[in-house]
Amino acid sequence: MFTTRPTLQGTFGMVSSTHWLASQSAMAVLEDGGNAYDAAVAGAFVLHVVEPHLNGPAGEVPILLAPAGGEVRVLCGQGVAPAGASVAHYRALGLDLVPGTGPLAAAVPGAFDAWLLLLRDHGTKSPAEVLKYAIGYAEQGHPAVERVGGTVSAVRGLFETEWTTSAEVYLPGGRPPRPGERLRNPALAATWKRLLAEVAGAGDRAAQIEAAREVWRAGFIAEALIRQAGRPTMDTSGERHTGTLTAADLAGWSAAYEPPATYDWNGWTVCKAGPWSQGPVLLQQLALLPPELPAYGSADYVHLLVEGCKLAMADREAWYGDAREVPLDDLLSAPYNAQRRRLVGERASYELRPGSPGGRTPRLCRYARAGATGEPGFNPTGAGEPTVAGSPASAVPGEPGVRADGGTRGDTCHLDVVDRWGNMVAATPSGGWLQSNPVVPELGFPLGTRLQMTWLEEGLPNSLTPGRRPRTTLTPSIALRDGVPVMAFGTPGGDQQDQWQLHFLLAVALRAPVRGGLDLQGAVDSPNWHNDSFPGSFFPRGMRPGSVTVESRMPGAVVAELRRRGHDVTVGDAWSEGRLCAVARDPGTGILSAAANPRGMQGYAVGR
Repeated sequence: MFTTRPTLQGTFGMVSSTHWLASQSAMAVLEDGGNAYDAAVAGAFVLHVVEPHLNGPAGEVPILLAPAGGEVRVLCGQGVAPAGASVAHYRALGLDLVPGTGPLAAAVPGAFDAWLLLLRDHGTKSPAEVLKYAIGYAEQGHPAVERVGGTVSAVRGLFETEWTTSAEVYLPGGRPPRPGERLRNPALAATWKRLLAEVAGAGDRAAQIEAAREVWRAGFIAEALIRQAGRPTMDTSGERHTGTLTAADLAGWSAAYEPPATYDWNGWTVCKAGPWSQGPVLLQQLALLPPELPAYGSADYVHLLVEGCKLAMADREAWYGDAREVPLDDLLSAPYNAQRRRLVGERASYELRPGSPGGRTPRLCRYARAGATGEPGFNPTGAGEPTVAGSPASAVPGEPGVRADGGTRGDTCHLDVVDRWGNMVAATPSGGWLQSNPVVPELGFPLGTRLQMTWLEEGLPNSLTPGRRPRTTLTPSIALRDGVPVMAFGTPGGDQQDQWQLHFLLAVALRAPVRGGLDLQGAVDSPNWHNDSFPGSFFPRGMRPGSVTVESRMPGAVVAELRRRGHDVTVGDAWSEGRLCAVARDPGTGILSAAANPRGMQGYAVGR
């Protein structure tokens, strides 16, 4: 089949990420003798610099790692709600949703600590060796990608009138950066250089990493973050608020390891983060598949996947979160999914239909209850997620920056690495965007806004709860064959992530291999789609029951048949759905492979 690029193959190392500079920086670490974890950390800090509209050091990241010969583990870099972040506090401010921007939406920052913990436990390099690439691009500059300038343009007025510290970084010369123009962030470079200077005398590599984590938690970085959280800041509510983050919140939290959620399907074992993330949605969609699938890419095939996704997402809304116990074993059980599978009919469903795992009674938030009856086109909150603070709202709720015509600007990054020893890592960094909060002037980066994904209703699995993680959409994947890790993959895309990943995984599993290996690039390039028949995870939490957005490369006959079945189909741009990255390793031959998404012309795979 036609592909935009070849699937890369080699034996030394492979990297795939959403920006070529991050991919090449990670590859440079592999060339310098580092392993996959060293490379991932270096690439991640470069992503903070070159994709600041998509992630930052004070954001969050779930990381899946598969050490050669070891067990797959999840490293949770999702911080919790601060001690003062209660439903009662936000309700007392007159809010019924957590704002989409500003310090009220800030969880305890998680990304930095997770990357440093990965480096300490699984890497071989020092903090200086992995940070030098990010420092170089922040200090000397990098060519700005088009979407950085577009994002800044959308919030220019806010930056000029309210978030003036952000204007100092992202409006150089008083205007947004033009595509290809050199963009610098000297404050961020100075932050990392000061950090390295403070930890240089701490001792060996591990001691330096621990000292750096302590600086983040309780040193000059923590002090600056707390000062920023206490500054009244204009947010999406139209008012200025201070945050709830305190020194005790920062000092008391650490990234941590946990076992993955898994599901076995057709010889594959898929590993995901637990139901504090969106990850098990992919597992539930696999569990809902019938033994025999319709022809790949047919209307029957797309209909089946879309309708299964609606059921899985309805369960996400009723059952997923960190505030209550999640009955995941029941949600993935064969009897439960056999019963749920019978709900998929010939016509598109416009209803939100959570199940009753183990006989439990589902409870939906009021936004979901408003749309659960499935009136066609119903949207309980009007338009969907604003692309960025202060911008016009999008008609598609599930991802910041998705337009009604399917065009995307993204809200997240992704990074996969596999090395010559067989170590593998998949990570989806996000949050701490330049459009989420004002830049902390002493540091060069903003706080995050992940608390916007919680509900201001008590008793829900995803209720805003002090000390509990907000349910995140971030969902990297590792897949095994016969118990051996063979593929790491993932994508940006908010609520779309596990929709796009399902089609990618099935494309890999169901289609012919290329040059003796997995056809990663063919699966990445294959026309994709998504639906929004559930409350979006981002402020203001909109939904579009019955909707399906497809790429225009999807055959017209398939689109016509989907419409005949009642789907509300939007035909988007030819290359607008899905932004997958992937790496793989054949355990029999040791051959490594990689592919990256051509959509948006930022993602690249490298390797040899």
